Amino acid sequence: MEDDSEPEQSAWAYLPDVCLRHVFHWLDDRDRSRAALVCKKWSCAMHSGSLWRCRTITFCGQPSRARTLEFQSALWYTKKYGKYLKHLEIKLSNPYNTPFIKKFQVIMRGLLSHLGKCNSHLVSLSIKYLELDCLIWKNVVRAQFIKNLAAFLKRMSNQLDYLNLKGARITLEEGCELLNSLSSLTNRSFISEINIEDFFSLHLSVYSSALFHQTMSKFHSLTILTFNYNCISDELLDILREHSSHSLCTLNIKCHIHDPHGQVVSGMSWANLAKRAPKLNVNFFFERVMKHDHLARILLVEIPVRSISLRSCYFSDPDWTMRPTLTNLLPAYWRGLQKLTLELNNDHELLDNELLQLILSCKRLLFLKVWAFLSVSFMERLLQNRAERKCILTTIKVRIYTAQDDSTEEERLLADIYRKFKHLIDSELNYFVITYPMV
Repeated sequence: MEDDSEPEQSAWAYLPDVCLRHVFHWLDDRDRSRAALVCKKWSCAMHSGSLWRCRTITFCGQPSRARTLEFQSALWYTKKYGKYLKHLEIKLSNPYNTPFIKKFQVIMRGLLSHLGKCNSHLVSLSIKYLELDCLIWKNVVRAQFIKNLAAFLKRMSNQLDYLNLKGARITLEEGCELLNSLSSLTNRSFISEINIEDFFSLHLSVYSSALFHQTMSKFHSLTILTFNYNCISDELLDILREHSSHSLCTLNIKCHIHDPHGQVVSGMSWANLAKRAPKLNVNFFFERVMKHDHLARILLVEIPVRSISLRSCYFSDPDWTMRPTLTNLLPAYWRGLQKLTLELNNDHELLDNELLQLILSCKRLLFLKVWAFLSVSFMERLLQNRAERKCILTTIKVRIYTAQDDSTEEERLLADIYRKFKHLIDSELNYFVITYPMV
């Protein structure tokens, strides 16, 4: 006897489209292509715009057949799904020669051209570490790439909300050309977040450029600005106060040893900006700028500092001392400092007492990361004060440098300290502490 009943279907057949799209969201391109072949329902779900709103395209400089396919798939994706894009990230990884850069430039020209014509949703664009000052970027290729990118930014200027060009390393004129593209249609830009850290080439005194000031005056709704200290001047702070004080929330400022940072910036300019922008928080990131006189010229008491990172990057200088910075400069921010990162090669001075006193004086400090020569007993004292509620730290990450090959004894002491404060650490802290031989 024949069975005329319908074959039993899998539970997947009854899964709502919204759930199906959520599952497909976690698949890579190859698995998505395979899933689209299963049935009409899956194929239809796979072409939903919600699956293609975010994209990271990586161009890797290692020669191989797979790398050739990367260039082809980038254009294929843009033509097929580019109209859905809202967030696009381009990564250029390990570019190794001029022919590769030339091919990258040609692909980017096609990608940006097509995207500019078909897309009306893009709000976020990130192209980091282009390093356009490298020799593999020949002048003609470099100029063509900047021209194409500027044209794309101009076309998208009325919809982009976030732009990240960190590590572009271009000239002052080229950098201002790109930034001006965001305001070329209306002579104003309402983009809210820009990352131009390491955007300009090394050694440029951007702070003295009238062209840069004119460019920055066109941004009228910045909420987050990430840049280098060699851009800071009284003029720039006045421009931010005049045009973006109603929206400005965060300034992320990197100061590198190779960037000019000898300019004099008035505390009054900082105070005026902070007064007009009450939501403003400033985060400083210092790379090998460690000397007290350099820091004192930058870290003015009028700045509403929320986070400070000081990194010596393993460089040791016997003429440099950290003590006056810990005792004189950083305590000025006791009301607002929430995050402190210190990576120091302080093999010539012990800073236990000064660091502990700084931590206890900062009433809002939540995050502490320290890589330095410290005694193990520092951790016991710190945790004891935390147990007594004399500080409110929630994250403690410490790497205790030692000049000895064998740190067995220090590790044993740290284990004893952990056991002593185990309940506090397990229940209230993000805690990671180790010893690290520096020999």
